[in-house]
Amino acid sequence: MGVVAFDVWAAEKGIAKSFDLKFLQDRVIGIDAAYYIQSLNKDPLLSALGGPPLAFESTVINAVKHLQDAGLKIHFVFNGLESGVGSDPVASSARAAHLASEAFTLYETEQGKQARDVFKASGHCYPSALSKILKKTLHEQGVPFTVAPYSALAQLVYYDNHPSQFIDAVYGPSELFCFGIDKLITKFEITDDSQHVAEKNKPESPVLELARFQWIDRRDCLAALGNISVNVFSDSLMLAGSGLLPEFPPLENETVYRKPFSMRNVVDMLTSCGGSVARLCAQYSTDPAVKGVYLDQYKRALTRIRHHIIMTDEGDVEILGKDHAPDDAHECISLRLPEELYMYLSRGMLRPRVLNWLTSGKISIIQPLSGGDGRPYQDLVKFQLDPLRRQALSLLTEPIHRYYHSRDITTSLLFDPTYEGRFNMRDVSSPRDLLSKWNVKNNLIAGYSTEDLPAGTLSFAILSLENPEFAAKTVTQKPKAGQEPLKHRDEILANAVWRLLQLRGYLNEQHQLTEWGKVLEAVWSASGTRRDEEEAALIAVELMRFELINPDTMFLGYGGAPGNGSNIDKRNAMLVSRVACLGKIRHSAKGYSGPLSRHMLAYHSIVSNVHTSLRDLLEMIVAAMFLEGLVDRDRNDWADISLGLPFYQEQSCALGVLTMHFLDDLCNYSDPTSGSTRAEVKKKGQEWIMHGDFSGSLDDAFRIWDAVYQGVKVAGNKLKDTDIWDEVDTWLSQRK
Repeated sequence: MGVVAFDVWAAEKGIAKSFDLKFLQDRVIGIDAAYYIQSLNKDPLLSALGGPPLAFESTVINAVKHLQDAGLKIHFVFNGLESGVGSDPVASSARAAHLASEAFTLYETEQGKQARDVFKASGHCYPSALSKILKKTLHEQGVPFTVAPYSALAQLVYYDNHPSQFIDAVYGPSELFCFGIDKLITKFEITDDSQHVAEKNKPESPVLELARFQWIDRRDCLAALGNISVNVFSDSLMLAGSGLLPEFPPLENETVYRKPFSMRNVVDMLTSCGGSVARLCAQYSTDPAVKGVYLDQYKRALTRIRHHIIMTDEGDVEILGKDHAPDDAHECISLRLPEELYMYLSRGMLRPRVLNWLTSGKISIIQPLSGGDGRPYQDLVKFQLDPLRRQALSLLTEPIHRYYHSRDITTSLLFDPTYEGRFNMRDVSSPRDLLSKWNVKNNLIAGYSTEDLPAGTLSFAILSLENPEFAAKTVTQKPKAGQEPLKHRDEILANAVWRLLQLRGYLNEQHQLTEWGKVLEAVWSASGTRRDEEEAALIAVELMRFELINPDTMFLGYGGAPGNGSNIDKRNAMLVSRVACLGKIRHSAKGYSGPLSRHMLAYHSIVSNVHTSLRDLLEMIVAAMFLEGLVDRDRNDWADISLGLPFYQEQSCALGVLTMHFLDDLCNYSDPTSGSTRAEVKKKGQEWIMHGDFSGSLDDAFRIWDAVYQGVKVAGNKLKDTDIWDEVDTWLSQRK
């Protein structure tokens, strides 16, 4: 993020100015959320575990509190739909996966320090995973945020330029200069001196005296680059390459420019052509990467910047400079959605993922951090999850403009470039009628929910229907004109989860449990009551149905699989560890420092895709309920609805890694089932994860196993090789 050549030049020239943070007291600072996440996320092993960094939430809380204690009023802005502004997620995912593979190769050859550095360089290919944690934390801390219709940068500039002066300054990346901003905060420097913790809330606190911020004035940049014009400056930033526009290809020519090229090189190149990008492209027209390509890319990027879509202070979605925008501006930005959907997006109730599929007409399956070359993963995302994606799109398109009812959608796969997964929305069966009889009101729900079984949870949705009388009463018609729609949050959550379970085949049209519903009931009855344990149960049954929860060889040549004991020991440890991958490690809010496993990370890619697909369906179910008028729209609990829905946040593979190492290490002992052996390995395990609870995490993993095993027994002949599960359960019972 940012224009790298400019950032390096600005640092070398000392362009940024530093001031005491107290100068910003009582000022409203607009913060680009993606840039803020980049500044906070320092976990070097993020790409080694999948899922969110273990310490990220506490880091956000502390960082936000520092700014508030310094007297700043902050407002975060998140990116919305894709519009060509920002990094390409497909390319970013491929880069992250490549570096993660290199890092694991180093790790598996005992080059730990080098592996850690490469893991850190790979970053994380799913920035949305951190965005949703930041949204959750901000909401819980009472910090305001907005999700822009498209680019957060454009929305921030709109706020900054507004006559009412919604914000006093902007914190974000250097691309903002391309949008015409003249001053930019690039860094907060706050020293957390523990001896002054008790005084942080006092205006005269020494902590505030130590706090500073860095900002860049565009006028200083223009002067330092030879008194160039604003247009030459912004065009040079674009040519230097960023999320706005790829760098000008000739700059990569090492015979002309040193690598990396400098900001001065870009400015000189442009000014030599009179400051005209068109002349510059004509001068290098013999370069195939320039001729007929780059100028069009530049013009499209310029249109996106000058006429980007923003949300006004009155909640309307408009094009910047709409009176001067070209008629085909939508081709450079995106197709327009109903204003209602932008509102749900802006309040954090919906994520942009499925909306992006519809506006772009393209579902791009990005590269996972590990396992992308495995056939089980490829079949899952190519075939098995495709019906879920189509259902999610159908739920979204049914209530909106008819144009989208015949929208062509193409699915692209990085691992299979020749695949043409094209379909038209008119050929997708609508699940609308199937779900129409879930309009259960709070007076009925409240009578069956308890403190241990609260409404809106996954377990309530299934276990409440064990009561035939209650199940019959849930068959309800949608409200007619004049009747009150669903209003309470619990009503919305409960009906959304019931609709999901019927859509996935766990409930029939009479709202009774199907055979797979009874399997799920068995798993939930034996599961823990934590939200992550409930979610693990449903994912486990989904994986059973996909035939992906087994000890089979899925990822040939991958290190990090069980390696000790007999082949039976290895098989058993593999199956138990894969089940444990569904759960959550008990760990303090500090960086992970335990063992790693490429194999478990690859299996996590399978778990993660199922998790995300279920969340997509849930969100589109809720969106359809609102769009169809089944829910009262006069409310302000949008973020609470999102946070209340299951599958908000996925887990890492850390619990699977921990479980595998425990079971694998037991095999190094002559008596792996003795109490003394287990105690010794657990003691060693606690040394592996210094900031976690090794024994408690194992207890959680084994409880997940017990619950899933109950489901396997109920599933019976619907599953293959259930005798293996019986053997593994007997084997594991001696090692818990």
